[in-house]
Amino acid sequence: MKIELEYVKVGDYYFTALALETQPDRSLGKYGLMRLRYLKEHRLGLFNRLTLSGKLYAHLLEPEDAANDLLDSMMPGMAKEAGATEDLKARDPMRWVGLMNCCKAQVEEIIFAELIYR
Repeated sequence: MKIELEYVKVGDYYFTALALETQPDRSLGKYGLMRLRYLKEHRLGLFNRLTLSGKLYAHLLEPEDAANDLLDSMMPGMAKEAGATEDLKARDPMRWVGLMNCCKAQVEEIIFAELIYR
């Protein structure tokens, strides 16, 4: 394998002309940051490989987007199945909040197992 590099002369010195790929103008959310922490703590080889290839940020955006989509698609069904209706929200708001928190925790467990900690 032969690697060819371009050099740029600055004054009396030659520097390699390396350019990083442009990153999207988005910040990572909860699930992207959780994936980053998991990679750093448990999958250091993959983390280093992605960092050196410049693909880390794109890799972190994938589970972020997938997790948010999964959360948005599963929450209404889980809430309906648990009985967290608008009527319950009007009658007993604390019970409704408890049911919604339970549903979100269940969906997040699926997200963690399928997307974050893989």
